[in-house]
Amino acid sequence: MLGLAFAMGPPAGGAGGAGGAMAQFQGMIPLILMFAIFYFLLIRPQQKKAKEHRALLDALKKGDQVVTAGGMHGKVTALDDQVVTLEIAPGVNVKVNKGYIATVKKD
Repeated sequence: MLGLAFAMGPPAGGAGGAGGAMAQFQGMIPLILMFAIFYFLLIRPQQKKAKEHRALLDALKKGDQVVTAGGMHGKVTALDDQVVTLEIAPGVNVKVNKGYIATVKKD
């Protein structure tokens, strides 16, 4: 029974008033710090990388040498809103979703 009394915390009325608010704030500090760490180490770099990839896809033009996410190398022969046609060998054309273009090769 004594263990249950300690688990229930301080009584609701008297001594826990002003100290309770401070204890709640101190309990939130680790959560705020963890969110800040996740933001600066995970979320922000991922957003920056996605923005750069969108800019790469917007600048894509006919004649560019590209590499797809699957590792296929080819030359852009036609562009649509969502589909890119790549020539991977003379006379061999493949249609790929635009989002799967990973990089533009600098030749």
